[in-house]
Amino acid sequence: MDNAESAALIRRFIEAYVCADPDDFASYFTEDAQGGIRPGSLWWAALPWEIRNIVAGGNVVMTERIDNFQVGETRVSVPCMGAFELRDGKIAAWRDYWDLKYFEAQLPGKDGPI
Repeated sequence: MDNAESAALIRRFIEAYVCADPDDFASYFTEDAQGGIRPGSLWWAALPWEIRNIVAGGNVVMTERIDNFQVGETRVSVPCMGAFELRDGKIAAWRDYWDLKYFEAQLPGKDGPI
């Protein structure tokens, strides 16, 4: 895959994540993939994520995003950096970096984003 194809794959994956179809989600990963969170496996639902920047080089795609979630009646938005390692056109590793306290501060009963 060239860099443009790699970036396009991750854009499609992020769209698929929000749809929460487990079979479609799984089709993006290698059999031995590491990291990531399965959609719908937690107590929140993913809403459309905003990709602010995406860059691909070799087998790595980096994303700067705003990840949006629905937690009960509350919408939560979190700035996030993601690293995706690709192998044979699939995600072999996925790591996200974000601030848990910023996420938690937006939940009901908290004072709001810091």
